[in-house]
Amino acid sequence: MKNISKQRLESLDVLRGFDLFCLVALEGIMHPLAHAIDTPWFNSFMWNFTHVDWEGLSPWDLVMPLFMFMSGVSIPFALSHYRGAKEKGVVYRRILKRVVLLWIFGMMCQGNLLGLDPDRIYLYSNTLQTIAVGYLVASLLFLHTGIKTQIGIAVCLLLTFWGCMEFITIDGYGNGNYTPDGNLAEWVDRTVLGRFRDGATIQNGEVVFAPWYRYTWILSSLNFCVTTLTGLFAGHILKNKTKQPMQKFYLLAGIGVALLAAGWLWSFQMPVIKKIWTSTMVLQTSGWCTLLMAAFYWAIDCKGWRKHTEWLKVYGMNSIVAYMLAMCVGFGCIGQSLFHGLQQYIGDYYQPLIACCNAAIIYLILWILYRHKIFLKV
Repeated sequence: MKNISKQRLESLDVLRGFDLFCLVALEGIMHPLAHAIDTPWFNSFMWNFTHVDWEGLSPWDLVMPLFMFMSGVSIPFALSHYRGAKEKGVVYRRILKRVVLLWIFGMMCQGNLLGLDPDRIYLYSNTLQTIAVGYLVASLLFLHTGIKTQIGIAVCLLLTFWGCMEFITIDGYGNGNYTPDGNLAEWVDRTVLGRFRDGATIQNGEVVFAPWYRYTWILSSLNFCVTTLTGLFAGHILKNKTKQPMQKFYLLAGIGVALLAAGWLWSFQMPVIKKIWTSTMVLQTSGWCTLLMAAFYWAIDCKGWRKHTEWLKVYGMNSIVAYMLAMCVGFGCIGQSLFHGLQQYIGDYYQPLIACCNAAIIYLILWILYRHKIFLKV
């Protein structure tokens, strides 16, 4: 349990809560509801809750980068008092602990760690692990470099990823190929992770990669770091005591628009692809994340519109607990035990009901923790 910092940015907690609500509750309800309603207009609306197959972005594609962005925003608020310290052993241990725990939690969620099957363990396949990588790099840069150096490194990482994808050719992969079967990031993951890549199996002594799995992680880690660094840049602005709140808002809004414009212009040469985390995708999603941060900061910290936001803070202030409960524990069995008799009467709407029960139980647990001021952090 951790005490709430006096420097805590309330809009960040609410935005994080909004992101968690979408992932933990809303998505799980909307998909079975769409199946039950099954009308053209609602099916079209569900595009907002579906990942794009390859090129382009949907609103749902912002959920993962927003988590990473917000982990960067929090760094100046959490680590500023360590920057001037001569002995940094304490903060190094704190950073290492967080990285290790996030990695293990990620393997519990999507690495099949809880399956206790050594033949189906996947090392790198989850959002929490991308946060771990980005947080490690961003926090060390924050402790040891200035903002100009950090921006320079972010630009270099974007260009390094682009250069690798454009100019390296190995075994028919790369050389500017951005298709699912021909991009360099795919080759790197297959080579480095091998049978420990998500979806990989051993058949007749050989590693067989699932044709449906196209997410990449190793080379893409360069740009995972940039996504977190863009959040760090927003955190620098938000913690700056020399600027007035509205100045911070305008600066964030301007940067968000600039990032979107840069990503759009670059996309004429490099496609926007979330599954391999292209540099253009980083710029566009970071632009949207910055605009969201600006909007929430304006509404909550500038205008003081807090009256109806506490329910989101219930999610946002115990974000790891919310995520782990949603990913690792199924509470639907409780709803099935209580309401199984209704299935014969409500038909296809039974599954949305069970999804609502699952979301409600998770929220109840988070609300109890919130009311008792228990905040579990890593």
